[in-house]
Amino acid sequence: MKRHDPPMNNTLTHQAPIQAPIIVAITGATGAIYGIEALRALKDLNIPTHLVVTEAGACTLTYETNLSLDDVRALATTSYNNKDVGAAIASGSFPTAGMLVAPCSVKTLSGIANSFANNLVIRAADVCLKERRPVVLMVRETPLHKGHLDLMSRACDIGCTIAPPVPAFYTKPENINDIVRHTVGRSFDLFGIQHDLVKPWAGTLK
Repeated sequence: MKRHDPPMNNTLTHQAPIQAPIIVAITGATGAIYGIEALRALKDLNIPTHLVVTEAGACTLTYETNLSLDDVRALATTSYNNKDVGAAIASGSFPTAGMLVAPCSVKTLSGIANSFANNLVIRAADVCLKERRPVVLMVRETPLHKGHLDLMSRACDIGCTIAPPVPAFYTKPENINDIVRHTVGRSFDLFGIQHDLVKPWAGTLK
């Protein structure tokens, strides 16, 4: 008797592709608001986020903002403990669209630059790099000595993008939020994310 296989279900081929999540890390440098604003903006864009906050990052965001760690975690789709090196984002088999470290402390920069994956933030960054996914580091420190510069150069050599949160004033910001959103928007550009946080430069006005 001839076998009749059941018809294939092609339903999934007609569904919109699922957006791979962005990993967001908040570390101990000043500027926790950059990571928080990134989470808010990505949520508004319906882009899933996987959040890791370092121990020092949790202290900084409590000091610098009126938000608790739980408040910030609630902005993310999924959040992890920084000690959970067995988390999904610690494996290259888990698909992501890359990682944004905002802000990035020099300690975290050093760990990433030297592949010293002793916590989830550094492990997740290392995974993104080996899988050739974008890793954007908002390094927040000034002034810089040569050791800092050497670490940034090494991080660039292995595939990171160094994007310090340097404010731009040609946009004529009226408040701190304008400055923060501009920096976050420019970081999104590095992932190819479409957004309206930044008005594209259209040339010098005549």
